[in-house]
Amino acid sequence: MTLSPGRRWALFALLLVAGILNLVDRQIISVLKPVISADLGWSDNDYGTLAAWFQGSAAVAFLFTGWIVDKAGVKWANPLGVAAWSVAAIGHAWAATMGQFAFVRAALGATEAMGTPSGIKTIATIFPPHLRSTGYGIGNGVNSFGGILAPLLIPLLAAGYGWRAAFVFAGVVGLVWAGAWLLAVRGVEFGDTAAPAAEADAPVYGPILRERRTWAIAVAKILSDSTWWLMLFWMPDFFHRQFGLEGTALGPPLAIAYTGSAIGAMVAGTLASRLLVRGWELDRVRKGAMLVSGLLVLPVPLALYTGELWQATAILALTMAGHQAFSTTLFATIADLTPRAKVGRVTAFGAFCGNIGGMVIVKVAGAVLAAGLGYLPLFLFASISYLLALGWIHLLLPRIRRAEPDAGAEVVVAH
Repeated sequence: MTLSPGRRWALFALLLVAGILNLVDRQIISVLKPVISADLGWSDNDYGTLAAWFQGSAAVAFLFTGWIVDKAGVKWANPLGVAAWSVAAIGHAWAATMGQFAFVRAALGATEAMGTPSGIKTIATIFPPHLRSTGYGIGNGVNSFGGILAPLLIPLLAAGYGWRAAFVFAGVVGLVWAGAWLLAVRGVEFGDTAAPAAEADAPVYGPILRERRTWAIAVAKILSDSTWWLMLFWMPDFFHRQFGLEGTALGPPLAIAYTGSAIGAMVAGTLASRLLVRGWELDRVRKGAMLVSGLLVLPVPLALYTGELWQATAILALTMAGHQAFSTTLFATIADLTPRAKVGRVTAFGAFCGNIGGMVIVKVAGAVLAAGLGYLPLFLFASISYLLALGWIHLLLPRIRRAEPDAGAEVVVAH
């Protein structure tokens, strides 16, 4: 018996919650940066160092998490990842020195690296091809609500119970989620762990590193994810520097900016599904969406030249919409190009490369700001990063084609 639509969507709903938790856990430190910095005496360069530790550990972990997801399958990879990063989040409550914070940030980055490959593979497993763009769009869009909730709820929690309590609360919620997932998948066999016999003894990443599609995705992730991580870690600081906002005052502009990311993801995903159902060519749909996404990010340097908070917020919301539309399309492209048995590894390697880009940009941002150069050099790079990524993809993949005629996931419910 195949997985019923009702159960499929219930599992998808749980997956969406995991994505929200993933973003909330990593964003707590950026939302509370002014408070924690004042308490512990951090400089901008210190904060950039911590962000780089998070990114670097995540990047290294991605080299292993894709393999773990492909071997364990989505049934076990999802709760393993969420439980692990929840414990790491709780660990922040006991950190006091820079060394201790570097350790827990590295632990959080390494464990959160389970989120992307397990999420992408779960959607590729439970949805048929014509619904995957919608799944990725909804997934990226709803995950962005983590970015909306964090600046609204975390400052209130910190104001009432202290900044350490915010990390504990988020971690406990994640542990509860892991138990709920295990209950929801009882009796379900996803059939997503068997690798082709020809690759049984092959190196973990050897087969995928010989393929052009892997490098098309990898470099595109470096370029596009650099801007995402720049915004994720430094956007609260931008509002603090430009408009003097901190604490609960950061909530509304950050929530609006992340609402833009949610809208961008959902529109890109659902529109792509509709166009594909109507018979549009896959290559035209994917690259057209990436082009529009890149154009949406071009105006981001203008946020530095408006003296009005809400105009700057609107520009950054447009930037976030462009990123998530591009990211949604790129994840869908991975599923298009890659056989299901390799999706976890290709996704993870792309995420590894994206985190390397993120590690560099967040550290460079700290150094640039500490040198008094401001955000202009950073925003100028961000404005063209997505168009450069699209150009690279088109160079390596002049035409995007499906890797396999997959009619849908063979998910079986055991009795």
